[in-house]
Amino acid sequence: GRPDPLRGEVACAFVVLKGGYEPSESLKDTLRELVKKTLGPIVIVSDIFFVSKLPKTRSGKIMRRLIKAIITDKPLGDYSTIEDETSIEEVKKALGKP
Repeated sequence: GRPDPLRGEVACAFVVLKGGYEPSESLKDTLRELVKKTLGPIVIVSDIFFVSKLPKTRSGKIMRRLIKAIITDKPLGDYSTIEDETSIEEVKKALGKP
């Protein structure tokens, strides 16, 4: 999630598309509706970002702490267990950060 002055924190999603799908606003709307139906109307996904890969550990776990640090402009901390360091740049690029 990312900080929000009204709600405290709102969800944002980083989505890796399967083959045959293209990023689009209509797909973002579909994903928002799916989250709303699955988790309830209290969960609002403010932003959806399409990326080709996510930062994962060598054992395949998504490094959510790292994504959160990038979103909130905090230090990344130790990410020595990351599988592919280019995934960090992928997340930054999706957010429009240098």
